[in-house]
Amino acid sequence: QVQLVESGGGLVQPGGSLRLSCAASGSIFRLYVMGWYRQAPGKQRELVATITSSGGTNYADSVKGRFTISRDNAKDTVYVQMNSLKPEDTAVYYCNIRLPGDIIWGQGTQVTVSS
Repeated sequence: QVQLVESGGGLVQPGGSLRLSCAASGSIFRLYVMGWYRQAPGKQRELVATITSSGGTNYADSVKGRFTISRDNAKDTVYVQMNSLKPEDTAVYYCNIRLPGDIIWGQGTQVTVSS
């Protein structure tokens, strides 16, 4: 059973930076697409970024140029570096892994951008 554990969230001022990590259990991590999503209060969960097994990336327009997704297959971990944070980036951030016939989600980590 694959499990994902996010970390790195917290409170940051506008313009600040955070790096979120998502550690996966299981050696299959390196074979599949990983993603970061977020959900703000009262809103639907939305895509932040995805990364393929070979490192190809895709970003939501709202985070392009500010966020960078990366993965370390040796550590079974995916990251998102978030710079120039805005109050509208406030949300619970979730990582996921897309397996054949299934999508596994982490428990989420809160990011709050506020002065």
